[in-house]
Amino acid sequence: MARVFITGSADGLGRAAAQTLLEQGHEIVVHVRSTERMTAVRDLADAHAAAVVGDLSDLEETRGVAAQVNRLGRMDAVIHNAGVIRGPDVLPVNVVAPYLLTALIQRPQRLVYLSSGMHRGGRATVAGIDWSGSRTRGSYSDSKLFVTTLALAVARIWEDVLSNAVDPGWVPTKMGGAGAPDDLRLGHLTQEWLATSDDPEARTSGGYWRHQSRAEPAPGVHEGGSRTSCSRTWPALPRHV
Repeated sequence: MARVFITGSADGLGRAAAQTLLEQGHEIVVHVRSTERMTAVRDLADAHAAAVVGDLSDLEETRGVAAQVNRLGRMDAVIHNAGVIRGPDVLPVNVVAPYLLTALIQRPQRLVYLSSGMHRGGRATVAGIDWSGSRTRGSYSDSKLFVTTLALAVARIWEDVLSNAVDPGWVPTKMGGAGAPDDLRLGHLTQEWLATSDDPEARTSGGYWRHQSRAEPAPGVHEGGSRTSCSRTWPALPRHV
């Protein structure tokens, strides 16, 4: 059984993944934005999930989340699920937090980053981007292009880690809306599979996945994640944590 940390576990796909993996017997660490949100994961905690607290739009609180996770011991997998769709927190939560947690949490065997088919509409440039969120200078599509690029760049830099990006589809969650046409179960199946399965296909790295099938991401992902360009796009990740 695996030990898995899932960001943004209070609702939506993060909660669904946490609940499913708990039912399968895995050891799960859930994450909520504030102590007030702990009530949303009380049943998961009662089922023996550990919990960490921190607002991923805030750099210091994000560092605090990493410290809480590290105190629990090394994870086998981390699913970077937390996300927002609009507003000034889009880049801090969807891109900066996954990057910072990747750098600060003891290196797991597997990393899964939540992408979106909307990454294809993102702008493949960081010129003028305000990573702090003090101004809304990046769209949801931009953020998903950047985090998909991060996933593939990590796969190249950390050859001992399985790092992949997942498009969960347009599913009926609070973010997706009740009318979303895709299957909710399929929306969290792939990240669970990549995080825990011994299936040879799940034990590959550097992929962009949708419903357990590997797909080709936008060309900008490969350009931003190449060995020559990722150093310009991303500050250096430590090779050993």
